[in-house]
Amino acid sequence: MPPLLLPPIDPDSTLPRYRQVYDRLRRAILSSQLAPGQRLPASRPLADTLGVSRQTVICAFEMLLDEGYLVTRRGAGTFVSEALPDTLTQPPEAAAMWTEKDPQPEPTPLFLPQLAGVRHEVRAFRPGIPDLHKFPFDTWARLAGRLTRSLPTKAFGYGDPRGYRPLREALARYLRTARAVRCSADQIIMVGGSQQGLALAARVLLAPGETAWVEDPGYQGAATALRRAGMQLAPIPLDDEGISVEAGQRMAPSARMAAITPSHQFPLGITMSLPRRLQLLQWAREQSAWILEDDYDSEFRYEGRPLASLQGLDEHDRVIYVGTFSKVLFPGLRLGYLVVPPAWVSAFAEAKADEDRQTSFIPQATLHAFIEEGYFSQHLRRMRLHYHARQQRFLALADAHLGPRLRLTPAPAGIHMMGWLPPGFEDRAFAEAAEAVGVTCPPLSIYRHQAPAAPGLVLGYAAYSDAAMRDAFTALQPIFDQHAEGAS
Repeated sequence: MPPLLLPPIDPDSTLPRYRQVYDRLRRAILSSQLAPGQRLPASRPLADTLGVSRQTVICAFEMLLDEGYLVTRRGAGTFVSEALPDTLTQPPEAAAMWTEKDPQPEPTPLFLPQLAGVRHEVRAFRPGIPDLHKFPFDTWARLAGRLTRSLPTKAFGYGDPRGYRPLREALARYLRTARAVRCSADQIIMVGGSQQGLALAARVLLAPGETAWVEDPGYQGAATALRRAGMQLAPIPLDDEGISVEAGQRMAPSARMAAITPSHQFPLGITMSLPRRLQLLQWAREQSAWILEDDYDSEFRYEGRPLASLQGLDEHDRVIYVGTFSKVLFPGLRLGYLVVPPAWVSAFAEAKADEDRQTSFIPQATLHAFIEEGYFSQHLRRMRLHYHARQQRFLALADAHLGPRLRLTPAPAGIHMMGWLPPGFEDRAFAEAAEAVGVTCPPLSIYRHQAPAAPGLVLGYAAYSDAAMRDAFTALQPIFDQHAEGAS
């Protein structure tokens, strides 16, 4: 085999070395330096040639395998794919590449409902934004293109309002294995994100004017969805174990629903304890009430094994399980799902059909292929490691630039954490001053229904590079100084 000549690795580049190897190999494929079907050198000699570790080359190979550029043949080695992604049929000049010298493009702005003056730009430290640069969009596009060309015409007509059956079957297998959800494909209803799922559940299960518990502080999107469905909201405080059932029984004893995020509470990051889960289930059974379990950020857990779902503990069919792919994959996908008790499947299917007939087919079919061909599990594994490493960098940079002025609560899961301001600070005023210097850090008070307690900031870290985080922390330093003078 002739030697593979690649540009040398730049030790001063801001790009990780595995990404540099990935870029060089991908450029070689795009330029036909590596032809379809050509065998690549083994990882060890290629690592020696490039002056990097073998693991670095393996990581680059895995990315290219995931995205369809390479294939492996048992006992033979690694080869350039003969069925290359659609992007490779374009002229070479149309295949835009990043190099280690190019600045990373800014993420595409995502337009979400405005919250108390928080702007729409995706900039540190806006919470709830995944790292879109890490998603294998080439693979996704290839799968979508293949399905569009190969599926029969009838697949593109009206279908089951519950959603694409093969996807629901794949989801049921995943949920049973990864989240201990007790369900079959028949119980899954595909929806346009968790917002639609929450509103649909409220409309099906409750009459307008009935009361629902919501976490305080909590996810405002859930409160908005329930309110628009005609529910009366009862904000219930949290303690270290999650939503306080005793406080809920005292404050709203006639409530018929509780909307909760037990695996990783938003925004405080609390994981609901097992005794509290059992207490909540007992309340739902005795009150003939419903629990909406929004399994927010459950896939990204960095300590121990992922926690089993609350739904898996439910022996009396009182839990509606709500999931979404916005954080796991990308927000623009707008795909979520409900797992509903068997006796309520028909009612939910009819309500879904009345609302918008069915969820878009091509995204569902593409997601099914993404799961079945192994890309979903691979992406989850990579992103768990990536987000955990990014959380550690966030903590280190915050300590280096702000020290004890910002008290952080490291979270065992998710892609954001709480930052607590010193006593005497006002979090809304601080957040407004931060916005003025280009830093987004939503104040905890905008997620509260009742009077705020300790001032805090909800800080996302998943989507931001070291440089972006460093710049943001540097910009916050004089604001801390100014507010400290005002507080004193």
